[in-house]
Amino acid sequence: MSKNFETIAIRTQTERSLHKEHSSPIYLTSSYKFDDAEEMRALFANEKEGNVYSRYSNPNTSEFIEKMCLLEGAEDGFATATGMASIFTTFGAFLKSGDHIVSSRSVFGSTHQLLTNVFSKWGVTFDYADLDKPQDWEGLIKPNTKMLFVETPSNPGIDIIDLEFLAGLAKKHNVLLVVDNCFATPYLQQPIKLGADISIHSATKYIDGQGRVLGGIILGSKDLITEIINFARHSGPSLSPFNAWILSKSLETLAIRMDRHCENALKVAEFLEGQEQVKLVKYPFLKSHPQYEIAKKQMKQGGGIVTVVVKNGVEGARQFMDGLKMFSISANLADTRSIATHPATSTHSKLTEEQRLEVGIEQGTVRLSIGLEHIDDIIADIKGALNS
Repeated sequence: MSKNFETIAIRTQTERSLHKEHSSPIYLTSSYKFDDAEEMRALFANEKEGNVYSRYSNPNTSEFIEKMCLLEGAEDGFATATGMASIFTTFGAFLKSGDHIVSSRSVFGSTHQLLTNVFSKWGVTFDYADLDKPQDWEGLIKPNTKMLFVETPSNPGIDIIDLEFLAGLAKKHNVLLVVDNCFATPYLQQPIKLGADISIHSATKYIDGQGRVLGGIILGSKDLITEIINFARHSGPSLSPFNAWILSKSLETLAIRMDRHCENALKVAEFLEGQEQVKLVKYPFLKSHPQYEIAKKQMKQGGGIVTVVVKNGVEGARQFMDGLKMFSISANLADTRSIATHPATSTHSKLTEEQRLEVGIEQGTVRLSIGLEHIDDIIADIKGALNS
């Protein structure tokens, strides 16, 4: 097997059936037939590998998992119905009442809700740490800390932390390092190779890349994924075979899509830096980014998300977004189509104003997911909106 990303993503697939299909078929089946009673017993006893029920495994989800493991350098994985199902399943598998998490303050709004309103009810406590203050992380680790959780780059602040540094900290204190790798994808960043224990993706985003299906995946060592599977088989967050088939096919074009997303996003970020209506631009591969050197060290390219703060607060943001003609106004991201989002009133609206400011979300903050349209058309749309 090749070691090249593109070839692995395209050529990894389930064993062909007697029909000799070139492209993997969809296995729309909830259950499987056993040759005899002994085979059923052996499969349920984990003495033999095979499919027993699609809540546990399915040929399509197995293909998707195998590809993602090869692309990220993981031993095993488990595919879930959504990205948030992956985060919930990871927390649920490894945390119990009395445990503690240190999490990056800049996390997706629903992750914040899990920490503050769900797991807190079950006796799990947490402390937030800032990505731009790595010196503070160790001081927050307690005897009952079980996990460090981090998004890098963060949503929507595009903050970054050195994963090798965090991995060393996690090993020193014998805690798990879990990384939400959604914005970077395996093509741009491979947390497990940098020392992380678990890498999580919302496959809904760039892995699908076309705004069609929901999905998530958890990647790690066989031992850790066994713990995930033991929890997930009974809590039931499994990915559907159809969505797994879509996501596995989508991986075949991930590299070429991400190259264009990144190329377009960098040009947009550079354009925005020179606009008088703009207060701040955040993009990992801009030299003005506070963690530019870290981004260059651990990421292949800067990704497809540009965060901009326009002047005049929420009114300036609304005027800018309403002035966009081609961009879609949506809460999603990572589509072929460029998208604008106002985090303060949508994805992060459940945070208080103080909490939003702590993670760099001002009223004038707009998250731009830069798509695959021609760069001249993207910049022309942004320019027109800024001058509307």
